[in-house]
Parts: sequence; C-alpha cells; structure tokens
Amino acid sequence: MEQQTTTSDRPLGAALKPRQLTMMGLGSAIGAGLFIGSGAGIQAAGPAVLISYLVAGTLIILVMWALGEMAAANPDSGAFSVYTAKAYGPVAGATVGWLWWIQLVVVIAAEALGAAGLLATIFPVLPLWLMALVFIVVLTAVNLTSVKNFGEFEFWFALLKVAAIVGFLLVGYALLFGLVPGVQSPGLDNFMGEGFAPSGFGGIATALFVVAFAFGGTEIVSVAAAETAEPARSVKKAVRTVLWRILVFYIGAIFVIAAVVPVGSAGLKSPFAAVLDAAGMPGAAAAITLVAVAALLSALNANLYGASRMAFSLAERGEAPRWLASVSKARVPVAAVLASVAFGVVTVVLELAFPEKVLPVLLNIVGSTCLLVWTSALLAQPALRLRADREGAELPLRMPGFPVLTVVGLLILAAIFTVGFIGEDSRPQLLSTFGLVAVLALGCWLNHRKRDASRQCVESSEGDKQPVLID
Repeated sequence: MEQQTTTSDRPLGAALKPRQLTMMGLGSAIGAGLFIGSGAGIQAAGPAVLISYLVAGTLIILVMWALGEMAAANPDSGAFSVYTAKAYGPVAGATVGWLWWIQLVVVIAAEALGAAGLLATIFPVLPLWLMALVFIVVLTAVNLTSVKNFGEFEFWFALLKVAAIVGFLLVGYALLFGLVPGVQSPGLDNFMGEGFAPSGFGGIATALFVVAFAFGGTEIVSVAAAETAEPARSVKKAVRTVLWRILVFYIGAIFVIAAVVPVGSAGLKSPFAAVLDAAGMPGAAAAITLVAVAALLSALNANLYGASRMAFSLAERGEAPRWLASVSKARVPVAAVLASVAFGVVTVVLELAFPEKVLPVLLNIVGSTCLLVWTSALLAQPALRLRADREGAELPLRMPGFPVLTVVGLLILAAIFTVGFIGEDSRPQLLSTFGLVAVLALGCWLNHRKRDASRQCVESSEGDKQPVLID
C-alpha cells in the first residue's frame, strides 16, 4: 500500500475532525432501516433474527477493518474504488466507483421522498414534492459551502439518532425488568421454545439477506478519511469505536423489540413505536417518525457527500468527465455535487409524475450494490496487504487475524449471495445488480481502450517530429 499523502497534497482539503468521522461512521449505520425496517427481519425469523444480526454485524466489522487498513495507509476520496484499481486494475476500480455512485444518487431521491412522506403523516401542511425539494436544496447548500459544515451537520444528525437509540434502550430494558409503573413486563416468553425460531434455519437465512442491508453506508468512512486532518489516527479511532457501538445499539435494540413485539404483530411495521406504546409512552409514534425523518435526511446528506467525492475521484483518474474534478475556493467539488444532486432531482420529478414506476425499478437495480462494494473491499485488502508486506511498508492500521478473518468475511458474503439467489423475491434484485455491473464494466473497458488508443496516437505523432537544431 502507498504511504498516506500530506494535507497539502489533497485538493479537497482536510477539514473533517476525528469526532465527526467517528459519528459519521456510527450514524451512517443507524438509519431508517433500523427504525422502520427491522420489523421485517423479526417477521422472517422471529427472535432468532438476533443470529442474523450477529452474522451481518460480524461482516460489517470485518469490512470496516479492511477499509480502515487501506484508508489509513492511503486516504483517497475514491476509497474502495481506488483500492480495487490498485489491486485488480483500473477497469475493476472504475466499475466499483460508478456502481456506488449510481446507487447513491438513486437513493438520494428515495430518501428525499421518504422523509417528505413520513413528515406528511405528522405535519400535512406542504405538498410532498415541495418538502422533498426543500430537503434536497438545503442539504445541497450544506454540501456546497464546505466539508466542515457537512461534517458538523452529519455529527448532530448522528448524535440525534444515537440519543434516540439510547433513550429507546433505557425505556425498553426498564419495561423488560418491570420498572415501568403500571405496566407489566412481557418477560422473555417470545424467546422460549419454538417461538425463538418459528421458521427454523430457513427463516434465519432469509433474515440475514434482509438485515445485511441495514448496515449499508458504513463504507462512507473510508471516503471521508481523505478529508480528515490526521487520516491514520482518525480512521483508527473511528474503526475501533464505531464497531462495538454498532453491535451494542443494533443487538440491544433488536433484542428489546423481539422480546416485546410478538411475531405476526401489526406493530412490527413500526417496531420502535410498538415498544414505546407498550411502555405506555404517549406520542411514541410521532416521536419515532421524527427520528426516522432525521435518519433519512442524515443519509441523504451523507450520500450526497459520498456521491460527489466518488465522482470527483473518478474524474481525477480519467474515468469521468474532467469538469467533475473542479474544486471551489472552499475546496469543495462543486460540479460533482451539482451533478450528483441533479440525477436525484430528475428521479424525484419522474417518480412524482409516474408514481411507483420509476423509483422502485431503479432501487431494484441498485439494491444489492453495497454487497458488491463490501466484496471489492475484502478482495482488495489481501492483495494490497501482501504487496505492502513484500515491499516492507509500514501500515498505520493492520487488520487483525489476517488472512483468516478476511476469508471469513468473504464466506459470509458468499452465504448472503447464495440465500439471495435462492429466494424468489431477492433473485431478480441480484440479477439486476449484476446486469448493471456488466454494463458498467463494458463501458469502463471501452473507455480505457479509447484512452489507450488516444495516448498511442499522441506518442506516435510526437515520435514523428524531427528535432530542430539551433546554432
């Protein structure tokens, strides 16, 4: 692996603080998928979904270690795209980069509409399209001003989500221990006998495919490391503190929900609100809805940042139009930000004009992108680690248990893909994503052939020139 660059070498600057990077990694994993979507996993596997979350959590820990090792040694806004290129060639790296960019710009539209839809259930004052537009405009402005402002916004968004989880855990465990006045503890009856895994191993496997996506977004830490003052120290701190906190928050919250809300209950559609309602807390549904809105806006903010940095990195490497690499005086890739948000705005407009016909199709195509990004990280890390060891390079952060744990991560991913291909509902999603990968790989390969031909033409013309002798 290459040694890290200095601050002056990085055109995007280094304004992010270690606390912001740490909270970004934590907040990106705590999203609407946990607050709203966790009920789907419990519905599929019952309380045994905890096993699915433990396996998926283990996977994301291994991915974070792999990305952390590479990002600490070589901070780059292209992150896993750059590392894949260094390990397996520019076509592979560009394919991963474009795949992630497309996923993020599609998800930006989904998050804007999702946040507007949720907020409309509480404050139906503004039309859906206007709220979505306001969210996009405000967060685009945040991303255009400076990375420092983005980091601060994301820090407070993440802090709000963490505070909500901590409060939920306190209420949930008080309920389980019978400490809520006037409310009888549900105990652990849901975990007893056949109720623990009502669908057996098949349910746990199905839930694994569902819950793996809840951890999507944590990879953005490796992208943001390039704009941190001390990448090696900041990445080490983020990796080491985020990992155990994610597991504590996720496993803790899912344990409470599984204990309080039985399988088959309508409450699993909004599991956090169901637990708070069981504890006799008024306004629980409204409170959780507001937190979910904040979670979606946080994800929109982070995804716009990630998409713009990936577009910037691709342009720097000649894998995207050069104008996307332009940087403002505040060292923000303005063109990349505007190009990324433009795709999201167009998608929002099309979805509002043709409801349920545009966004669901796009989301299905990019649905499994995060799995492929994690795979690229776990494939690039051993190649670059072995190369660094051969060259005698010192790594600021080394993934523990190498290479065994890297192989374990790849085996978990293989299991998730296998379950996905077996499932009738998930198979089309995987096939669509793999089809997109094939198209992108072909495009990147043709781009490289064109660039190589142009380069050879220039070199040939320069070689034909005769030297001019001057007396």
